[in-house]
Amino acid sequence: MKRTLYSLMALAALAVPVLAQDADPPSRVARLNLTSGSVSFRAGSVDEWAPATLNYPLTTGDHLWADRDSRSELHIGSTAVRMAAETALAFLNLDDRTVQISLTAGSLNIRLRELRDDEAFEVDTPNAAITLLRAGDYRIDADSNNSVTTVIVRAGDAQVTGGGAAFTVRPRESARLTGMDQVSQEVGPVPAPDEFDSWALARDRHEDQLVQSARYVPRDMIGYEDLDDNGVWSEVPDYGWVWRPRVAVAGWAPYRFGHWAWVEPWGWTWIDDAPWGFAPFHYGRWAVVGGGWAWVPGRMVVGVRPVYAPALVAFVGGGGFGIGVSAWFPLGPREAYIPAYRVSEVYVRQVNITHVTVVDRVSVTNVRYVNQTVPGAVTAVSRETFIGARPVGRATVAVDVRVVANARVVGTAAPIAPERISVIGHAGPAVAAPPARFVERTVVVRNAPPPPPVSFAAKQQALAANGGRPLDAAQVERFRTAAPARAPMVRQVSAPAPQVTPRGEGRQFGNPNRPAAAEPQPAPERPAFRNERPAAQPQPAPERPAVRNERPVPAPAVREERPAAHQEQPAAREERRDERKPAAKKGEREKKEEKKQ
Repeated sequence: MKRTLYSLMALAALAVPVLAQDADPPSRVARLNLTSGSVSFRAGSVDEWAPATLNYPLTTGDHLWADRDSRSELHIGSTAVRMAAETALAFLNLDDRTVQISLTAGSLNIRLRELRDDEAFEVDTPNAAITLLRAGDYRIDADSNNSVTTVIVRAGDAQVTGGGAAFTVRPRESARLTGMDQVSQEVGPVPAPDEFDSWALARDRHEDQLVQSARYVPRDMIGYEDLDDNGVWSEVPDYGWVWRPRVAVAGWAPYRFGHWAWVEPWGWTWIDDAPWGFAPFHYGRWAVVGGGWAWVPGRMVVGVRPVYAPALVAFVGGGGFGIGVSAWFPLGPREAYIPAYRVSEVYVRQVNITHVTVVDRVSVTNVRYVNQTVPGAVTAVSRETFIGARPVGRATVAVDVRVVANARVVGTAAPIAPERISVIGHAGPAVAAPPARFVERTVVVRNAPPPPPVSFAAKQQALAANGGRPLDAAQVERFRTAAPARAPMVRQVSAPAPQVTPRGEGRQFGNPNRPAAAEPQPAPERPAFRNERPAAQPQPAPERPAVRNERPVPAPAVREERPAAHQEQPAAREERRDERKPAAKKGEREKKEEKKQ
């Protein structure tokens, strides 16, 4: 194949309308990358709970529940979010600039590596909204039964809003908020780490040692942290640095061992079975190098966050495949990806920028795909396997290589309408779900989140008529307007003027008679953060400076005084008085001075 920079594969079957940039789907998701015990998931558009699946991309409206003796870990770019046992989490908002998490019960450990100036990270509990102000290590506990929220800051700064007050929790401090309408607040030292903290610290240290992959892909690429342990990097002609996975499965090929799921707003999404199977299937391209498959991440673009894609494949069809068979192959280097969902031109450029540098809407009618003719690259399954979120690897359908080589590319998504099972991804027995009081609990928010997703049932008929593509924003809004109103799950509070108090040991709010707290214990050693400001040296109880986003305290009014440059010296003022006296009196004064001499 002649390897050139394709402008964009815009076959008539691939062409999609272009919307404004603000209608684009988010460029990032939250990846579920580790589970232990019983962890359950519920998509925002359905009511059924299913077993949580590794490598599943979570977005606005999705829920997670870690049952008793269970825990899990998520990554949002370089940020790690870890859930303790009996923790109920939901994403109120997750887009390019905002992460907003509802925590109605349980504990979270958050390792925030980087927070850009235009980004916000907020965790909301039933009686407080916690805004993380900079990179750091945070723990947040929500005891819904007793209306208690605890915020622990081992590094960083967190602004806490609740009960009509806002204050900042500094490094090596903790805050406890009790009550709902009337909230009492206490700030003290960081408590000693428990077993959950120690586990999170060990995970952080392990991740900090994974430095090789960070040389070739940005840390914002979700899933980069699993590459070092599961493959090797090498530099090859034409492609630059590539990553080869360690696999021992006969007949292994990209996008074969996993399943398809319907994840809105992107539509058909590949969920890989491999523990490392996220970054190589949602970024970059695949190529055969030296007789084996290698992942080609493409060039690194400074200042551009990698754009998540649901699956970087091309689907083929036509005669010879049989009725009800779906077949696909991975896109190769320098082959453009045109989403089946509606996007702007800016989005198309950004999602392709690491492999295609010239992006336009020129139609290309004779595109040749390098992997279409690679033996074993095409995977085919029945319609039932595809729609039912069943494992692909054990249900592949054999297809003639000559048919595959001459097949017509029909798009980057299967032209198949989803069913409810495509969203749930589970048809087995019931799984553990959080108690209803946690799911239905309202949380306090500083920033109003977007409305919850429209139910799948309400739009299923429209999806069936849409040829396997997600509905556009205008269609979704019409269904939202017609749907019954949902009970509000958030209670927005305004940002009151923050409380600014002297800094010192045993600082308290709401209880002036409480004795001073004990001497703070040293926090466990944490790895350094990217772009983190150096920690300030402890000073003897200085006045606490104004926190970020707080209103400055008005300076006391002072009497205006003349600038020093215009103030006269005493001798000069005496001379001026002499000049104003009558001449006779001036002469008498001179005679008195002569007598003294």
